[in-house]
Amino acid sequence: MARRAARVVSTLAVATGLLFGLVLIAPALLGWQRYVIVSGSMTGTYDRGSLVMDQVVPVSSLKVGDVITYRPPAGSGPEGLVTHRIASITADKLGHQVFRTKGDANAAADPWTFSLPNREQARVRVGIPYAGFVLAALSRRDLRMLVVGVPAAFIALMTLAGLWRDTGRRPEAAPR
Repeated sequence: MARRAARVVSTLAVATGLLFGLVLIAPALLGWQRYVIVSGSMTGTYDRGSLVMDQVVPVSSLKVGDVITYRPPAGSGPEGLVTHRIASITADKLGHQVFRTKGDANAAADPWTFSLPNREQARVRVGIPYAGFVLAALSRRDLRMLVVGVPAAFIALMTLAGLWRDTGRRPEAAPR
């Protein structure tokens, strides 16, 4: 009975690890980028702690309503990347696109406008609720060691238990 329980637990652990690894690796294989939502400005669509997967697309394909992850202009307030919905796209005097975004949970559009300097931009494809908390936790060395160390210790103990159980048994004679 204990052996069966150990097999079930180890099978579930391996399956969980493979699934988590797939979630981490598959987006990169598809050319997607991943970002963790760290504020509540998109609550209702992507809550704080959600993991969003962004596909890099041509800026020319962006339209009002798309959710993008970008760096706001210097001096605008937020530090780091922001994931917000495009509220408007206008043109400046030179004909360049000028964007204004808005967080879904915010009452008003962001107070800044900006241009995207590159030809490509990260646009959100999918969000996974709360998965960002796991990714953020794994950035801590002590938790990473725990995630690796506990299964390794379990495997080592199961191997030692098997060796201990097999000591004292006589080897079976090989068929002739």
